[in-house]
Amino acid sequence: MTSLLAAIAHHLSPECYAMSVSPAVLMRLVASAHTVAEKAGAIVRKVLHSGELGIVEKTGANDLQTLADRLAQQSICASLSRHFPKITIIGEEDLPAEEIKEDLIESGFSEEILQKTCPEEYSGLKEEELVVWVDPLDGTKEYTEGLLDNVTVLIGIAYGGRAIAGVINQPFYNYERGAGAALGRTMWGMPGLGAFGFQLRDVPGDRRIVTTTRSHSNKVVTDCVDAMEPHEVVRVGGAGNKIIQLVEGKASAYVFASPGCKKWDTCAPEAILHAVGGKLTDMHGNAYCYDANVKHMNSAGVLATLRNHEYYVSRVPQSVLQALKSE
Repeated sequence: MTSLLAAIAHHLSPECYAMSVSPAVLMRLVASAHTVAEKAGAIVRKVLHSGELGIVEKTGANDLQTLADRLAQQSICASLSRHFPKITIIGEEDLPAEEIKEDLIESGFSEEILQKTCPEEYSGLKEEELVVWVDPLDGTKEYTEGLLDNVTVLIGIAYGGRAIAGVINQPFYNYERGAGAALGRTMWGMPGLGAFGFQLRDVPGDRRIVTTTRSHSNKVVTDCVDAMEPHEVVRVGGAGNKIIQLVEGKASAYVFASPGCKKWDTCAPEAILHAVGGKLTDMHGNAYCYDANVKHMNSAGVLATLRNHEYYVSRVPQSVLQALKSE
């Protein structure tokens, strides 16, 4: 085997040889993001258990930031930057530049992810071509109110404006089982490779169950939900949480006909949804772009489905389309 590797090395350039024996940059980044998201989830749990949430209002009572948001983002950005100094990272929280404590750094890689073969179209990507969108604590309002199953940590990876990989950590998964339950889980996905860490399920029968916002509703949002003619409406917090509902068969569509969601809310969930055949667009049915220089707001709302996306797009009222201009 050694002589075989030597022969291969002799005929390949150093760059090609490195690619032939080590995982692609994208796979290493996702493997790192997986362990980094788990570390961030542990930070989110630790802050809650301390009882000192350090809540501040950003733009109002429905737009909060806690110590967990701040520490988790520091951990994620510093950890990824250490291993991948040339990637662009865009985080939700606008934090001052400061020295990051070493105990916030996660250096591990998921061995399971490193063992998987990168889809060919992504195998040659370079660090500097990748944009990472980070929401260190999606569902902050719910976090402060004890609705802990709504909370997620989101790390999305984009190339060429498209979401190509995503990691979602649920820090409090299993919390309702009480003391002694193992808390937390991490799911990830990549179009062309698949999605992992959960059991994919469809909504039973032909039921239309719409999931939507619990704290940012208005007449346009409500009118659009009603236009889908749902059998049931579920109102929960967190964009990541709503996409989990779609892939686990608890909802058929995520309908949010309003600006409010940002690119860091949707990049990771979109990649996982696409990996299992779903779709996430604006209310017009147009894809969002995740380039580093785009505006952060998803100003034309969010429409996400596991199946039958065209049906839901066709049901969006004209008044909603006029109110929400596509980017």
